[in-house]
Formats: sequence, C-alpha cells, structure tokens
Amino acid sequence: MRLPIAAHESGRWRIREIASDFTVLDVWALPTQGGRDDFPLLLDVMTSLDPADAGRVSRLLFAVRWQLGRWFGWDDAAGPLPIPGDDETSLADRLPDDLRGTVAGVEAGRLPFVPLFRTDDESAAEVSNQTVHGVLHLAWVDQGEGRHQGQLTVYVKPRGQLGKGYLALIAPFRHWFVYPSLMRQIGRAWDARMQQSGGVRGTAPQGC
Repeated sequence: MRLPIAAHESGRWRIREIASDFTVLDVWALPTQGGRDDFPLLLDVMTSLDPADAGRVSRLLFAVRWQLGRWFGWDDAAGPLPIPGDDETSLADRLPDDLRGTVAGVEAGRLPFVPLFRTDDESAAEVSNQTVHGVLHLAWVDQGEGRHQGQLTVYVKPRGQLGKGYLALIAPFRHWFVYPSLMRQIGRAWDARMQQSGGVRGTAPQGC
C-alpha cells in the first residue's frame, strides 16, 4: 500500500537528518508484520530478493532500464560521482559517530545499493549513477500492541535535467507495475520466512 509522505516524516528516523536535502519520492507499507525483534528478519528477506524477478512486466522493465543504462552509460563512472549540489560522494561522510561501522559485513544482496547504516529499527543504503543519487530506507514501524510493520521509503536527488526527466518518465511504471509486483514478492517471501522461523504474520492493513 502506498502511503503519504507524512507517514514517513512523522517518524523519528535517523535518515532524515542525514539526507535532509534529498526529496522523499515514495513511501510504501510493506506486507510484513511481526514482533519488535523481527527487523533483522525483514532485512534478510529484502536482501534475498531480486526485484527484476517480481513478475514478467517488472522483469521486462528492468531489462529495458539496464539496456538503456548500457547504451547511455548511466551506470558507468570513472570514479565516485558527487552528490548533486554537494562535494561529498557518499552519505556515509555525513554519518554521526554512533552510526559509523554499523553495516560492517552487511551485503545488499542483488539490489544495486551500498549499505549506509543500520539500527534496531531502521536501515539505509544508497545508489549513485548518472541520473540520480538515491537512498533506500527500511523502517520497522511500531503499530501498537507489540505489532510492527515494515515501511520502505525512497529518497532521491536527481542529477540535473536528465535525472528529473528520468524520474518523471518512470513514475507511472513504478507505481502501476514495479512496486505492486515487488510488494507481492515481498509478501510471499515474508510468509515463507515466518513459517520457517515459527513466527506468525499479523494481518496487513486494508489495501496492502
């Protein structure tokens, strides 16, 4: 279920102080519910996924995106690209001392992101290419009565007019095909992992 941006901004998430000059692009409630200590399980599920395998349409869209990237060199760089409007090349340079080193040994799986930090209830990873500098943020949101639910938020800083045009072009495909397919994929993987671990998945909110 897609959420209003306020659903993320109302939380006291550390990413907000680190990426304060980025734009929140999308916020989604994930079909993943569990107990307070199940956030590591969510991270395991997310890093095990390949979004390109979420469905035939998503697979086609990702294939087109990677092909365009090869043709136009969107994913090629002689070295780290600076964050748009900044001299820094990574948000890791902005991390406060207590968040540094929290992702040592952590892998992003098949996702093209580099882990930034991790706490007991949130994590962030970044990606940089010729179109955008982006952040994938995962949070474990307290729903009350001991229930928690995953929330996915995407932050972006477009790289000039190319980045702005690219984001505008892919917006309908993201919302109509990619994210809905990804939510179904996450839900299936979460159910399977909860059954393996002996946990019980809570009832997802209406519309998820």
